[in-house]
Amino acid sequence: MPSLPGPRVVVASDKFKGTLTSAEVAAAVDAGVRRVRPDATVVAIPVADGGDGTLAAAVAAGFQLVPVTATGPTGEPVHTAYARRRASADRGAPPDRGGPLDRGAPLDRGASPDRGASPDRGASPEGGVGGDAARGGSSGRGDVAVVELADVSGLVRLPGGRPAPMSATSYGTGELIAAAIDAGCSKVILGIGGSASTDGGAGLVHALTRTESLDLPALRQRLRGVEIVVACDVDNPLTGPKGAAAVYGPQKGATPEQVADLDAALTRWADLVARETGRDLRDAPGAGAAGGVGFAALALLDADLRPGIELVLELVGFDEQLAGADLVITGEGALDEQTLHGKAVAGIAAAAARAPARAPSSAGVPGSAGAPGSAGAPGSAETRRSAPGSGGAPGASGSPAAPGIPVVAVCGVNRLDREQLRAAGVVAAYALTDLEPDVQRCIAEPAPLLERVGEWIAREHLR
Repeated sequence: MPSLPGPRVVVASDKFKGTLTSAEVAAAVDAGVRRVRPDATVVAIPVADGGDGTLAAAVAAGFQLVPVTATGPTGEPVHTAYARRRASADRGAPPDRGGPLDRGAPLDRGASPDRGASPDRGASPEGGVGGDAARGGSSGRGDVAVVELADVSGLVRLPGGRPAPMSATSYGTGELIAAAIDAGCSKVILGIGGSASTDGGAGLVHALTRTESLDLPALRQRLRGVEIVVACDVDNPLTGPKGAAAVYGPQKGATPEQVADLDAALTRWADLVARETGRDLRDAPGAGAAGGVGFAALALLDADLRPGIELVLELVGFDEQLAGADLVITGEGALDEQTLHGKAVAGIAAAAARAPARAPSSAGVPGSAGAPGSAGAPGSAETRRSAPGSGGAPGASGSPAAPGIPVVAVCGVNRLDREQLRAAGVVAAYALTDLEPDVQRCIAEPAPLLERVGEWIAREHLR
């Protein structure tokens, strides 16, 4: 008699910031699950919420990295890239999923916060803006590009990690968009998380027009026939007490006095844009995202702002990958209140809830809770803060099958209670701190602990 197929598990976790990339989280969970269920098919799908990690997710989905040398947040050149998918490319996800990116070595040079401009914008040998390498060797109108602001204008690109709240610029992000357009891309997906600047997106706009003033005719010419879609997960306005400077300026190193100066500069920028365009979008939801890049995208690029995780899941073909899955494992470094508002975990759980559940079989059905305390599992279901009625899954204890595919979450630390997890569509959460109370060890050695979490999940949900 032929053996029944093993369970199919989809692992789609965001990064554990500062410790593991999305791909590394998936690899560790995969290893743990396979120790308990070697017959399992584990599908790893790197994801992100529109911030850092978005490029890696695009590459994993079959996009090709196009290297570009662009202007970093403090004006020095950085080696970065955008991801490109040709219009004729197969939209299916490739079997070989990408790993973390090599971010190169950022340097240091000053830039003007009001203009977002820095000297010497010429193309580099690697193919900076307008160069042959940036063009990808051929023109292909209809191609799609993914640009990750964090990889060129983000906090991770600050030389030595030193904040530059008054001088950081989004100019390099505009250079990447320009390079993609010059290469023939007619749709640009822009992830704007992790910004180092509060320039209102002025730098980005000046890079697109290669001027130091607001040149609307040049901007319209540059963007003719190009669709811009922005991954944005905040609804802050540009200015005021809930604006880009007031809310996010301190996170970028701004003092209270600098916050006031930045807000005044953003107000002047918004006034100028309103005069030139005839519309004032400074109070539009999302205008304050990424230091005001959201405002520039809305007011000047005619962009569509969408939830970051929603865009990324479309890029990686997540709904198709869910077909036949018995369990989805998602996660991020910390499960907290932000998790409930548009972050990766909530978006993935929502997608899994919409998917048709796989018919139960004795080979691998998400089952009832196993034996907590065995093989390194901590002592109780309460420890992992499961949702009411969890540990189980469709058909457990005689209950009818629930709609969708069960979702569990892995994390470094979990600050959500059972009701909050349930509201987010998560059956149970498994934290590294459940296994190792020493947070510093969790940070230093997350992968072995995450492998044990994978074993724990397999015992409880893949019986």
